[in-house]
Amino acid sequence: MEGIELFAGSLEGTSPYGSGTTPKTILTKEAVAFAAGLQRKYNRRREELLAKRPARRDLVASGKADFSSEIAKEWEGVDWKGADIGPGLEDRRVEITGPPERKMIVNALNSGVCTYMSDFEDSMSPTWNNVIWGQVHLYDAIRLKVDFNDETSGKEYKVKDSEKIPVILVRPRGWHMEERHMTVDGKPMSASIFDFALYFYHNAHKLINDRHWGPYFYLPKMESHHEAKLWNDIFNDAQDQLNIPRGTIRATVLIETLSGAYDMEGIIYQLRDHMAGLNCGRWDYIFSTVKTFMNDPKHVLPDRADVTMTVGFMSAYVHKLIEVCHRRGVHAMGGMAAQIPIKNDPEANELAMQKVRSDKEREVKAGHDGTWVAHPALAKIAFDVFNKYMPQPNQIGNDRRQYATPSSVSSDDLINTKIPDGRITEQGLKTNVYIGLCYMQAWLCGSGCVPINYLMEDAATAEVSRSQVYQWALHGVKTDDSNITITTDLVCGTIKSEASRLKQEICKSDAQKDAMDKAAGYWINELTNKSFNDFLTTPLYDVLVKTPTDKTDLLSLV
Repeated sequence: MEGIELFAGSLEGTSPYGSGTTPKTILTKEAVAFAAGLQRKYNRRREELLAKRPARRDLVASGKADFSSEIAKEWEGVDWKGADIGPGLEDRRVEITGPPERKMIVNALNSGVCTYMSDFEDSMSPTWNNVIWGQVHLYDAIRLKVDFNDETSGKEYKVKDSEKIPVILVRPRGWHMEERHMTVDGKPMSASIFDFALYFYHNAHKLINDRHWGPYFYLPKMESHHEAKLWNDIFNDAQDQLNIPRGTIRATVLIETLSGAYDMEGIIYQLRDHMAGLNCGRWDYIFSTVKTFMNDPKHVLPDRADVTMTVGFMSAYVHKLIEVCHRRGVHAMGGMAAQIPIKNDPEANELAMQKVRSDKEREVKAGHDGTWVAHPALAKIAFDVFNKYMPQPNQIGNDRRQYATPSSVSSDDLINTKIPDGRITEQGLKTNVYIGLCYMQAWLCGSGCVPINYLMEDAATAEVSRSQVYQWALHGVKTDDSNITITTDLVCGTIKSEASRLKQEICKSDAQKDAMDKAAGYWINELTNKSFNDFLTTPLYDVLVKTPTDKTDLLSLV
């Protein structure tokens, strides 16, 4: 184990859940060595690919990008397809997503959906406890030992029918993130490799032998087929090491970046032996579009509420993804319904649920093979819509979509960000600041999935708020309702006043108030220094995770 350091922190002790599984179960000598081996082989490539991202974004922003990938010559004249559908993945019409928290996992397994994506990325704050206990909870879920009693509420959480649980997929963190609680040869672990390696090492054989599924993953925030090939090489290596046939893994790739949208076919091709489909990661995609065109005043987007899935560039993205996926024989998954039930207002609740119905009807008629929900109560709504319009397990084999046959999508359509009816409003600014501060404060306190105004906000939605505010101030845009010029000083003043109000109204402890101060301070510093970070979670991770002082020798954990 030379060259490997692992930080134990507060992970010693027995499990509070009664299963007997603890962090020591996950952080075995063998599992850590497996992760470190993949890190040593592939981290340099990861770093090199990250360094190439700005140039690729600049190409897209220049309007010179198109769909003709340099890799296309490899399949010229060949009618290739993605992998066969993995066992259990034939019908994915409703997927539920959420962080790998024990209560969330039990509720997801009882929700009646087809598949459950357990998320180490946008809906999880990557504290060391969250990361490792998330692995513990999934380890127990796969072994049907996830039942527990909540000591705080006294409520019992129990899987109702172990034979009918949804198929489990796991989303590791994106290529840009690090896991600083483990270092290999003096460098922090890639968070992507860390999350993948521990889950795969402990659960791949169990999934194959007991559940007759495979180890299935969602891959976030990729920007090119080169990044997809890196994942594919890691998959092959990992399968070889554990004597699992190549092609057993299945991966669904979230198309969450504008540069990735230009390379959808190349991404499928590089992962073709492991490919399960593409997903419309709508909120990150909006954020990526703002980020790509940050310096171009011709591409300033209106209030985020006006950037719907039916506006030109978003509709083009959807239809291009469906067309590419079905031509290559893989699933085209729809996006998230972020609404959550409004229990105390039936009229408002019905309006919110109608938005969900309309969104799901739009997706299934466009040709999607399934959709996401964030709350179990939305599963029935999504099922009702998809069952009505898609009685078969998926629409992959449809030569023509029954309800919608959009015209061919051009590369220019993806960057046509004009929204004729869109408005930038003073209330839109205040809403963005409110959401951004509430989310960042919660994230710094260890929660990455936050209900705000009856919507489930995660890092992706917070990124839209952050990037819009920055772009509006950068270009000094005027509000359409009050004709106020949005300046850096105006935004910073709004952040300060809103943070002060929220500290009094929602912060219950000194730790929460301190987190609100840190969130406001980070945001103001970014604006005043005109130093927009690629991802919100990168600088906040510096605050969330200080270099631990409670370093424990690795061998004491194994």
